[in-house]
Amino acid sequence: MPELPEVETVRRGLQPVMEGSTIVRAEARRKDLRFPFQKDFVARLEGQTVTGLGRRAKYLLADLASGDVLLMHLGMSGSFRVIEGGDQKAPGKFHHPRAEDRAHDHVVFHMSSGAAVVFNDPRRFGYMKIIARHALEGEPLLSGLGPEPLGNEFDAAMLARSCANKKTSLKAALLDQRVVAGLGNIYVCEALYRSQLSPRRLAATLATKAGSRNGVTAGQRESVAGGEPTDHAKHLVNAIHAVLNQAIKAGGSSLRDHRQTSGELGYFQHSFQVYDREGEKCQTAGCSGTVRRFTQNGRSTFWCPKCQK
Repeated sequence: MPELPEVETVRRGLQPVMEGSTIVRAEARRKDLRFPFQKDFVARLEGQTVTGLGRRAKYLLADLASGDVLLMHLGMSGSFRVIEGGDQKAPGKFHHPRAEDRAHDHVVFHMSSGAAVVFNDPRRFGYMKIIARHALEGEPLLSGLGPEPLGNEFDAAMLARSCANKKTSLKAALLDQRVVAGLGNIYVCEALYRSQLSPRRLAATLATKAGSRNGVTAGQRESVAGGEPTDHAKHLVNAIHAVLNQAIKAGGSSLRDHRQTSGELGYFQHSFQVYDREGEKCQTAGCSGTVRRFTQNGRSTFWCPKCQK
């Protein structure tokens, strides 16, 4: 499933053709994707100007002049392509080319700029929903999400506070969208590797025990719900920031079906330091270890047992 960098890449590709333009005509070519379309789905879109195109975790959010918000999720195989004057491009990048079967073009937005924005989804795990802006905060799909990993709120103290009392593994905690929004298997593996932390490490070790450090006031201890962020937490947050920014700059990871709206494939997979490198020599300077893979919470985990502790 596309992760935060891929969705952000798609957002940036769609922004120039959607933001500030009006949806002259909308087509929903079937009654449902993963979920049924709302009965008034098309009616609430047509004639509306897209005033902004944002992202929350792995969701795209198109603000409409009416006060509604169009929420869009790519699912497993969803992609957008933009058709302008006979030319086609698709924002987002993946390793394996997408299917070109136009029978899976399920939603089309005809914009006042003359461009057509087409959503293609062979597996139909993607979905779209229109939500009133004032109801967005209470929307079940969004209400439980944690902080954005590239936002100002996400820092070592917040991560430590979220993990202080968890009995799960560190990797499982990072994949929990309530702890931090938008991270997925690839970037969690990469961030843990870069911060030299084991995916099996207990998440609670990111916070010190309350009162364990001299000079810490009661108020400070309470602020991190059981202790201060450890150096591990600080290194991990820095690694998360670095890997996400690098992946966004590279246009995402080209895995399975992901493409940019330009149609080009991503190349961050060429920068993987641990993901999908089972059996290869560890790239950490001075480490003689070998990258291993094991299944964790139903997902493949790649790590170096020698330098990740």
